[in-house]
Amino acid sequence: MTTTKMTPELAAFIRAMPKVELHVHLEGAIRPETLLQLSRRNNVPLPYDNVEDLRQWYVFRDFPHFVEIYVKLSSCIRTADDLELIAREFLEGQADQNIRYSEPTYTAYTIFQHCGISFDDQFAALNRARRWAEQTLGVSMNLIVDIAREVTPEIGMVTAEQVVKHYGNGVCALGLGGYELGHPPEKFQDAFALVNAAGIPCILHAGETGGADSIWSALRVANSRRIGHGVRCLDDESLVEYLREHQIPLEVSPTSNVCLNVAPSIAQHPIQTMLERGLYVTLNSDDPPMFNTTLTNEFIICAETFDWGKFLLEKLTMNAVRASLLSDADKAELERSIRADFARMLNKDVPAAL
Repeated sequence: MTTTKMTPELAAFIRAMPKVELHVHLEGAIRPETLLQLSRRNNVPLPYDNVEDLRQWYVFRDFPHFVEIYVKLSSCIRTADDLELIAREFLEGQADQNIRYSEPTYTAYTIFQHCGISFDDQFAALNRARRWAEQTLGVSMNLIVDIAREVTPEIGMVTAEQVVKHYGNGVCALGLGGYELGHPPEKFQDAFALVNAAGIPCILHAGETGGADSIWSALRVANSRRIGHGVRCLDDESLVEYLREHQIPLEVSPTSNVCLNVAPSIAQHPIQTMLERGLYVTLNSDDPPMFNTTLTNEFIICAETFDWGKFLLEKLTMNAVRASLLSDADKAELERSIRADFARMLNKDVPAAL
């Protein structure tokens, strides 16, 4: 590993380059300013009544504090209009970073449980924001609707049924998130079977707070198309070989991993080893305001720490494009557009049409 000084020119390149993000939580991307607005609109008390103190409260301390913030975020959402606001502001933030396409994870059952907003109303609101962003910002998203591991199998099945119902209309997959230990994918095997039988992808978090066995379970039980996080795969050489052979995409979020003590520091994060071992890596921000990061920042700190050049930055971006769940036609168009932008930025020949 070589640590180099980030030049202004490379930082500017990273900020300007087109991006795609596959692992970011919609609720976890709510800004402190937006949370305060929702709190006042819906008369929900917060620990602090000003943005600066809320921003300090947001700073990651430990997992229980992280959960506390998530619960409070959810409790401030009371109407479909609140959801549309959150999604619009998320997409504005993505557009500001030139993130052309995102597949945010969204926990619809939690919103239904805490806020009483019907599933149909939730997805209608999120689709209004999605269409608005496509028309006004030129960015798009599709949702991975996830099961929180702590819920019952019956609740997991409710989520799966909603994914089947809304698939193709802003919903692209069933996910599984939350604390891995004690809540293996087998707990929700019937939900995954329902979705897989309908030809719908599953995208599971695994190999973050759990080890390599958690990743094996995600692959075996749910046929997970990608692995959210996946950094603990390096604990099992046979798993590394399997992931490399099948080129299963891993959604890596370095700053999140450091905050959750999965890695002791960015310099000691395994992402560089994963790349050197030939694993299929994508870069992501996870819960950006809670971890005081963005996708742009993840590219900058990793490029500086691991001496990444522009061509590797392009490769990681194209990894995300190709690992997305877009239709073949939409994926080809996104790839053409992003390849052309990189060609212009790198002063190389524009690639032929796909």
